[in-house]
Amino acid sequence: MYIKKKYSGLTMLRWTRRELRFFIVWSLIVTVLFEVVGLQWLQVPWTALALIGTAVAFLIGFQSNAVYGRLWEARQIWGGIVNDSRMFTIMALDMITNEYTKSPVSEEELAELKKTIVMRHIAWLTALRHAMRQIKPWETYRTNKRNSEWVNALHIPELESTLEQDLKNYLSEDEYQQVLNTTNKAAAVLRLQSNHLRQLKEKGLIWEFSFLELEGSISNLITHQGKSERIKNFPYPRQFATLGYDFTNTFIWLLPFGIIPEFSKLAISLTESFPLLGPHLVWLAIPFSTIVSWVFNTMQRIGTVGENPFEGSANDVPISTISRGIEIDLLEMIGTKKEDLPEPVPVKFDVQM
Repeated sequence: MYIKKKYSGLTMLRWTRRELRFFIVWSLIVTVLFEVVGLQWLQVPWTALALIGTAVAFLIGFQSNAVYGRLWEARQIWGGIVNDSRMFTIMALDMITNEYTKSPVSEEELAELKKTIVMRHIAWLTALRHAMRQIKPWETYRTNKRNSEWVNALHIPELESTLEQDLKNYLSEDEYQQVLNTTNKAAAVLRLQSNHLRQLKEKGLIWEFSFLELEGSISNLITHQGKSERIKNFPYPRQFATLGYDFTNTFIWLLPFGIIPEFSKLAISLTESFPLLGPHLVWLAIPFSTIVSWVFNTMQRIGTVGENPFEGSANDVPISTISRGIEIDLLEMIGTKKEDLPEPVPVKFDVQM
């Protein structure tokens, strides 16, 4: 995710404006009941509330650290995919030659073989990013009504075209049908890649040791895929996520009952010195209660939306942008004209997808 610093505060307020309205209304209701209606028994001892708030803060901090760890690991994995994709392509372009073959082929045929390998690698990237965007039962970002505005505004590329449509651009018809008939399509593409390299080695178009290097590069790609799938398929432990959500909400519901009596005491103590202002200080409990509630809620929500770093939220790893960047790099390596290169994934609302 990338959000300009000067916009980040406004973006955060816009993202949480529904909750912010609720905090204002809830604080106002409790203040009216306490101060106007006279239900002054509606209060919670501040010490007890402070202890609850401290426990919630520790839990939110633990959740945020754990979630950031998942996010950063995912970003490192895709950073590795970037590097190994470039390295694999460079080796393939340099190691597929007529140097050791007994049946040389034309330069045009060599160029076509190299292009096929590069396009197949882009197909692997395409299959992997689509797999990472599939919704798991525990992923609720796109189904949560609070996030519908952002989901519709950001336009996740994998939701605007199907895997079948995208794969057609990179695979032959035979390979396309083979991949579609498998469960793990990204792994199937790598299997085709390895098989093709073996055939080229048997023809002498790839030297024995060069073949081992290329296979080692494919092994690295499989490792990256497996790590990415591990994060995708293993959720953040639900007991921590659920408890954090419930405890934060409990604290927010109780907060006005602790803050308002404190401001009422402050108002009484200042009435003698400031007879015009003192009696009205209790109403300051509304903005203070709202601010504290908003801070706790926002911290909890940031931890929640970062649990699954491939869903497509503004806080996730921008795998669509990364994949398109790799695609452009690889196509340039095989001499694709600039006007024929795909456009980078657009940045919307200062967010990379």
